[in-house]
Amino acid sequence: MSFWQLILESGQIFIRIAKKFRLNSVKSFLSLFLVGVSLSLAIAACSGGAGDTSGSTDAGGSAASPVAANKQDVKLTLVSFAVTKVAHDAIIPKFVEQWKKERNQNVTVEQSYGGSGSQTRAVIDGLEADIVHLALGLDVGNIQKAGLIESGWEKEFPNNSIVSKSVAALITRPGNPKGLKTWADLGKDGVQLITADPKTSGIARWNFLALWNSVIKTGGGEDKALDFVTKVYRNVPVLTKDAREATDIFAKRNQGDALINYENEVVLAQQKGEKLDYVIPDINISIDNPIAIVDKNVDKHGTREVAEAFVKFLYTPEAQQEFAKVGFRPVEETPRTKELASKYPKVKNLGTVQDYGGWDSVQKKFFEDGAIFDKIQTKR
Repeated sequence: MSFWQLILESGQIFIRIAKKFRLNSVKSFLSLFLVGVSLSLAIAACSGGAGDTSGSTDAGGSAASPVAANKQDVKLTLVSFAVTKVAHDAIIPKFVEQWKKERNQNVTVEQSYGGSGSQTRAVIDGLEADIVHLALGLDVGNIQKAGLIESGWEKEFPNNSIVSKSVAALITRPGNPKGLKTWADLGKDGVQLITADPKTSGIARWNFLALWNSVIKTGGGEDKALDFVTKVYRNVPVLTKDAREATDIFAKRNQGDALINYENEVVLAQQKGEKLDYVIPDINISIDNPIAIVDKNVDKHGTREVAEAFVKFLYTPEAQQEFAKVGFRPVEETPRTKELASKYPKVKNLGTVQDYGGWDSVQKKFFEDGAIFDKIQTKR
C-alpha cells in the first residue's frame, strides 16, 4: 500500500469514527484525525514495505533476485545420469565453499542419479530438478518439449552446453581372443556383440551412431553403412532394455565376445579394481553430455542465480579436472586436464551427433517407429 493510500484510508476510517461518536466540532475531529495520521506514519515506517518484495533493488538500483535479497540457506536439486556421481561428489563441495566465501550463503545440493532416460521421465513427471546433466541432448530436448526448459538452452553455456564427454569403448574378453580391434570386426561371422536396444536405451543410441559413423567417416555411403550395421546387429544375440542389463549379461553371465560402453565407465571400473580389456577404435563418436537449467523450476524456487553459478563452475579448470580424473575427456583444455587426457588413447577421426543433423534428426531418421533401426530389425 502506498503512503497516500494509507493516509486516505486513515481519513475515511476516522470520518466513520467521528460520525459514530458524534464529534461535531472541527477541533475535536482534527485532533483525532492527526493522531490517526501519526499512527499511520509510524506503522508505514516500521513496515519498511516488507509486504512488497517484487520491486526490491540492490545497491546499483537493479532488481534483486530472491537469492540476492537475503542470505538464507538455498537448496539446489541436481538430476544426472549415474556415472557422473563420482565427479559431482568431488565438485559440489568446492562450489559450496566458494559460494559461501563469495556470498556468505549456505548451499545444499540434493542429487539424484540413474539412467538418463529414466531421469528424464522423472523430471517430466514432477521431480523438481533445478539442473539436469544428462547423457544425450535428446533427453534435455524432451524436457524442453514438456515445457520445463526454454528453447535455446544449448546456447546458454560454453560448447553448446556440453559439460562432459566421452567416446565409445569396445570391451573384450581377457586377452581379446577374437582379436577385435575395429568396429568392422564386429560384423564378422562368429562374433557376438552385447548391446542394448537403441529404442529404449540412451547409450545404445550412441553405440548405434558409433557403428554408423565408422562407415561414413571412412568414405562409405549410407547404403554401405546400412549393410554394415545390419550385419553387426545380426551378431547381437539379445537386445537388452538398458546398458546396465547389457553389462550384466556380458560380465556376470559371461555371454558374448564384446560389449560397447562409454570409455569413462571403463576407466571408473578399473579405478575400482576391475580388470577389463578394451579397445578405443581410431574412428569414434564424441559422446557429448549436456547440462541445462530447468527454467520453470528455478523460477519457482527462486534459485536461478545460484543454479547458473553452479553450472558455470562446472566449466572451470578445477571442476573439469575432477571429470577428467574419472574418465571423462575434458571439454575445456587446461595444462592439468590436458595432462590427464593424454593418458587416454588418441582418436584420429571423431564424429559428432551434429554431423548427422543433431538429435532431433537422428531420432527421426534412425529410431522412430518404422525408421532405419526398425528396418534393420526385420532383417536380423
